[in-house]
Amino acid sequence: MFKKLAFAILLAIVSTAASAFDHSHAAWTALLKKHVVLLDGGNASRVDYYGFATDMPALQRYLDSLTAVSRSEYDGWTKPQRLAFLINAYNAFTIDKVLMRYPDLESIRDFGRFFGNPWKDRFFTLFGESENLDGIEQGLIRAPGVFDEPRIHFAVNCASIGCPMLREEAYVAARLDAQLEEQTRRFLSDRSRNRYRDGRLEVSKIFDWYAKDFEAGHHGITSVRQFLARYADLLADSDAGRAAVRAQKAEIDYLDYDWSLNDVKH
Repeated sequence: MFKKLAFAILLAIVSTAASAFDHSHAAWTALLKKHVVLLDGGNASRVDYYGFATDMPALQRYLDSLTAVSRSEYDGWTKPQRLAFLINAYNAFTIDKVLMRYPDLESIRDFGRFFGNPWKDRFFTLFGESENLDGIEQGLIRAPGVFDEPRIHFAVNCASIGCPMLREEAYVAARLDAQLEEQTRRFLSDRSRNRYRDGRLEVSKIFDWYAKDFEAGHHGITSVRQFLARYADLLADSDAGRAAVRAQKAEIDYLDYDWSLNDVKH
């Protein structure tokens, strides 16, 4: 009897270990390394959607691993593990959405603004429920008091050229803070999206759309200007320009957002 009980316990442990979620997100990293092309010295990227399409079985296995996670399992993880999971899920399911129509689309908005809206369409399952991209970003990642992390806006990717780059590796809990910081610095170093010019800061519409996230006091930041001041050396080329950004004296203009698909062919 004791041997049978011990064997059953061992079998349960092995089974649990085998089914445990891979927090290294190795499968997702393998796909990203193959199909994300870095540009502008690593400050921007394009996506090889055709390559992703040829790797659809591997992508589907990764998506299935996300879907298999229960809410109780997720709730038992550390905060960095949960946030890394959600960012990777958002990005992977966005790729999946694009592939539903690729190559017959020029923008993710081609799915529709009202009918077929790519962010509101419930096209996948998460925690046992039908879910959409807005549910991950707006409902889970940006939920007040949960993560309170404005830098996520430089990590989640909306499959558009105007969006911060899709990272060439998965986000992982052990390096999450460093990865988010690098994404922020990459985005702010990209002169096509953010720059100081002629006495004014010309920055992404992201800072307009999500201003509240930069005003809520997270990481001691209470305004968009204060956030940008921290990265003055990246935004301006001259000493005078950097000083103006640091002093938070520069007026801010928000650039038009480019919704063109971030495909390598563009």
